[in-house]
Formats: sequence, structure tokens, C-alpha cells
Amino acid sequence: MVLKELQTLAAGQSHNKTLEQAFYASEAVYRHDIQNYWNKTWIWAGHECQIPKEGDFFLMDYGPESLIIARDREGQVGAFLNVCRHRGSRVCLERSGNRRVFACPYHAWTYELNGALRSAKEMGEGFDPAQYGLLNAHVFLFEGLIFVSTAEHPPECRLGIERLKPLVEPYGLRNLKLAATKSYPVRANWKLAVENYMECYHCGPAHKEYARSHSLKDPEHMTTHLLEALKQRSCAVGLSDQELYLSSNQGDPVGIEFYYKRSPLFEGYETGSQSGRPLAPLLGTLEGFDGGAADMEIGLLNNFLIYSDHMVGYRFFPKGLQDTDIEVTWFVRADAEAGRDYDLEQLTWLWDVTSQDDERIIRLNQEGVNSFHYRPGPLAEMEWAIFSFYEDYLASFK
Repeated sequence: MVLKELQTLAAGQSHNKTLEQAFYASEAVYRHDIQNYWNKTWIWAGHECQIPKEGDFFLMDYGPESLIIARDREGQVGAFLNVCRHRGSRVCLERSGNRRVFACPYHAWTYELNGALRSAKEMGEGFDPAQYGLLNAHVFLFEGLIFVSTAEHPPECRLGIERLKPLVEPYGLRNLKLAATKSYPVRANWKLAVENYMECYHCGPAHKEYARSHSLKDPEHMTTHLLEALKQRSCAVGLSDQELYLSSNQGDPVGIEFYYKRSPLFEGYETGSQSGRPLAPLLGTLEGFDGGAADMEIGLLNNFLIYSDHMVGYRFFPKGLQDTDIEVTWFVRADAEAGRDYDLEQLTWLWDVTSQDDERIIRLNQEGVNSFHYRPGPLAEMEWAIFSFYEDYLASFK
């Protein structure tokens, strides 16, 4: 498809139904997605705790893109395209580590920790090293979380950050450690994975373990009584009872969507655990468990679930047209020790089994969408967040 055909496809999309098949099955659409959606928004790369020292780095990959996230000699966090400025080879091959410099394995072009070209042998007179540093990506930090964008002019996000900051300060997100990361490859287009995460219409029938503890699975449980009781408990332990939904579609000068809301767990559950009992030390300045869980969204691709004692981050990295990595990360308080303060198997249990469920249902979803008989179906009221995703995504075709 050429651009005009893609624009026609997007313009003809029904506002209250799932996307047309081509959005999940066309290579032309997939290439557009990476270039005009992923490459033009903010993506959560990781947490500062992953690169505490000078020279620490890790990679973040999506589609054909690879970025180096590193801490330089001045202690600043930077992000660079993992593409040598000589002939385009990957520079970093290891997923993480510590380096004094970054050296391309092909012709030994060498780069400083801030991306500047340090040496390039036998390039002749007139060659200016200052013009051939690694290509920079934009970076912004929020409470220890690292976000990157390869866009020339990334979306504005200051207003959303200002409104979100006081809501999450009690969790002490700067003071976290990465406890575990797991990847769940799924044979499906990345949009099906994002859509699945953005609705809980499927939570009751598809996630038996999750449904035992999380009231979000069914609107009948989200009563005024339950919500008011949670707000009182939240305030008692030091959490704000406020919610946040900020979208550019509301006329606010914000470039990405922000969402924060705390919902109650069922009685007997203090956190997202198999037993209902705490899994790790309380986060930040919290004074107790309020029996709730907070959904936090900083841009539609960056999703977090914050309990009183740990945080879970969800990402859906496209690897091909119908090839996606669901990456789940678990964070606990920085001073917590595995085996003493938390059991890693118990900590990861819920979202491990839930992600295995997700791999299955998303894969089956893609298999059905690939049918010649697939037709877009109507979205339910509980799938309201998918509407926001579609509106934001389809705007990338204009």
C-alpha cells in the first residue's frame, strides 16, 4: 500500500468497531506503525536503577530499531540509536553491561558514553568526527522511570507529568530495584496485545487467578461503596484519592495520554498475591496496605500496575508483523532482598500466569483475524479504553 491507500484505509475505519484486517495483517501498515507511531512517541525504556554507575548501559529494541540507554561520565542518562555512523552496523551486541566506550565490532569506530565519536581510523583529511556521533534519542525522566523518543519533536508531556507527580510520590518510584523481567513471545500483531491490555472485558473468563482478587474484572463490583471505602483506606495510608485522565482529545495541550486510577481488590487481598498476603516491604512512605491497585499509563504504550508493595510494568514490543514480545517487569523497594524480604516465585506468580493466559488468547485472536471471513466486530462498554487507543493510533495516518 502507498500512503494514500493507507490514509483511505484509516479514514474508513468505523468508530465503534475493531480495526479492519489490514491493520493486523499488512506489511505496509506494520512499516507505517514503526515509522509513524512508535518512532514518534515516548516509549518507556527502563528504570535508573538499571544503570546506577558511570558506563552502565542496556538495550531496548522494537521493530528494526535498537537503542542504547547509558549513563555517561557526568552521571547523565542518554539514549542513542544502536547504529554505527560508518556503515550502519550494530555497535552494542550485549543486552546490558558496563563500558568505558562503545566500539563497533565491524571497523572499530569508537564512541564515548555520551555518543560522541572518539576515534575512526584512516578517514582522511576533511573528516569531521563531530558530525558522526551516534544519533541521539530524546530522554525524559520521571520518578526514576526512563522514557525515550526518536522523534525529531517528541510529544509534549509536561502538563501530564505535573498532574501525575503528586499522585505517585508516596510510592517512592525513584527508590526501586528491578526484581525480575520475563518475556512472553506471541505470534500476533502488537496492536492486538495492546488492545488486550487496555480492557478487562476478558478478565473474568480468561484470567481465573486475576479474577479472584481484582474487582476490575466486573463493573458490578465497582460500586460506589467499594470505591469510597478504598479512597478512605488510601488516604489513611498516605495515598491520594484523586484520579487522572488527561488526553489531547480533551483539548488539553498534552501530546500523550496520562491515566491514573486506584481500584479495590477483593476482601482478604492486600496485594496481587496468591494468598492475599503482602509480598514485599511497603513502597515509599506508605504506612500500610489499603487493599487496592493503581493503574498508571504514561502514553498509551507504557503501562504500570502499582500495588502497595511492588510495581509491575507492561510493554508490548513489535518484532515483526505478527510477532510481539510481551515484556513484564517486577519492581520492589530498593533495599528489599530476595529470599529475605520477598520470594521471587511468589512475587511474579500472578502476572506470570496471567501473561501466559494473554499469550494464548492474543495468539488465538490473531489466528481468527487472519481468516478470510474476519469482519470488525462491535466493542463493548468495558472496552472503552480501546477507543482512545484507536483515536490516537489512527491519527498517525493523517
